[in-house]
Amino acid sequence: MKSVEDNIESLSRAIMHEASGSADQVIEDARSRADTIREQAREQAERERREILDRARQEAARIRSQKVAAAQLKARTLQLKTREQLLDKVYKTALQELPSVQQWTDYEEIARNLLREALGQMRVGEVKVRSDERTMKHFTDTYLREISSEMNIQITLGEPLPKGLGVVVEAVNGRMQYDNTLETRLQRMWNAMRSPVNHILMGEAL
Repeated sequence: MKSVEDNIESLSRAIMHEASGSADQVIEDARSRADTIREQAREQAERERREILDRARQEAARIRSQKVAAAQLKARTLQLKTREQLLDKVYKTALQELPSVQQWTDYEEIARNLLREALGQMRVGEVKVRSDERTMKHFTDTYLREISSEMNIQITLGEPLPKGLGVVVEAVNGRMQYDNTLETRLQRMWNAMRSPVNHILMGEAL
């Protein structure tokens, strides 16, 4: 039979063993939790790193897109400006060349067609015809009588035009006028010609 001292020693060993075992478990649990915490921290850091990289890539793409758009807009603006300058040059050149039309061998026919067209736009019985002096020379009394009879309209010649080449027909009462000068005709035609001329200047197919 064990003595009291033996029992106390056995109990002490048992308690120490139990305590030792509990301590080992606590340490193991602590290590496990520490590993879990470190893994979670690593995963969180990796997610944050990816998010930062993604945001950086998106921002870089946005900046590149803005720069490309700005460059394209600048190039388009410059192209349009160049086209307008070319179109303006073409128009001014054509305007400067208009006086040469009166040197053409068929200008008499052209002048009379200008008058006929202008008269056709009037819906009155009596008109006054004005033109530049060179054009006026092609409106002989004989021709004016013929076209007056043909179109059933009374025609008188007015003062020469202070500027412009061609014909301006006015109603005697002053309420109607049709400008058929070469300059005005060019302006009317130019509005319709701008697009095809633009394509030609840019080397594009019509």
